[in-house]
Amino acid sequence: MSCSGETIEDDRLIQIKPAISDQLKKAKYGVADHSTVGLCHWTKKSFKHEGNCYKHKFYGISTHRCMEFSPAGMHCENRCVYCWRPMEFYDSLKMDPKQVAEPEEILTKLMSERKKLINGYYGDSRNDKQRLDQSLLPSHYAISLSGEPTMYPKLPELIKYLKSLEATKSIFLVTNGQEPDMIQRLQDEDALPTQLYLSTNAADYKSFLRINKPKYDDSWERWNRTLDMLKYLNTRTVLRITLIRDYNYKRELIPTFAEMFRKSSPHFIEIKSYMHIGRSTNRLEHSNMLEMEEVKNFSEQVARQSKIFSVMDESFVSRISVLQNNERFIDRMIPTFVNTN
Repeated sequence: MSCSGETIEDDRLIQIKPAISDQLKKAKYGVADHSTVGLCHWTKKSFKHEGNCYKHKFYGISTHRCMEFSPAGMHCENRCVYCWRPMEFYDSLKMDPKQVAEPEEILTKLMSERKKLINGYYGDSRNDKQRLDQSLLPSHYAISLSGEPTMYPKLPELIKYLKSLEATKSIFLVTNGQEPDMIQRLQDEDALPTQLYLSTNAADYKSFLRINKPKYDDSWERWNRTLDMLKYLNTRTVLRITLIRDYNYKRELIPTFAEMFRKSSPHFIEIKSYMHIGRSTNRLEHSNMLEMEEVKNFSEQVARQSKIFSVMDESFVSRISVLQNNERFIDRMIPTFVNTN
């Protein structure tokens, strides 16, 4: 930062390549150095009071005040077949701590980019101006979007910074489980998010490789290390299952999934259908999507076989069911943590 408080460009920082940045901006992403921000489908619909994200229904998250971003926009260890993000541009498995932006700098730049995206909605009279005004100050942060956020080496500092902001009520972090050491750091440094999601799309090694297309030779071991940590982490935990017809939506896999659920014992399990959108349409067919009835049936069967989970709720429009752990029962609604700063 300059002495005047203005952000200056640092050539030493990792940068998303200009040609890729241009494509991202055309797709309505905000870009800053190695980070990205976006407005999701449900955030935009919430401006018109046309619905909320399932996270609002399941956990009480305010959709229009949710900021979805990633500090590692073009970095990921996997090339998942169902990913609808621009993973074709991912080109690195390492983020040098000496070449990454500081958490406060990331948020300052991304908030500015996000404001530009939101400003475009003021011109539509169907949007609620009060909601648009409120959305400019996020109360919830979803650290996901593109890339794998746990690759960002200053993630503990980033989450602590978000917690220090007066308006912050909750933080969700989504990980593919390839950086278990970072998850351990978050625990050790008292920097865990309000809710941690582990993407869990395979019940066995063979389908894990087929679906996730990992770059690390020990990817299965890395993911299992993260899975084993869930029951010990001092925060709310969720397994997120994306069901894909002809890949992991198979009756014979239900017992294996059920055993995984018992072993890892997260607080919640979200089971949803693959959605035929974005860049995933280059790799999968529309027929790979499941109907909601199929998702419900799968969820009910795997919950029954797990013996410790039951179906808590569902969102028909998002084709998702959520299971709740009856042995580690917690209130589904997110409690607002007390800001002590």
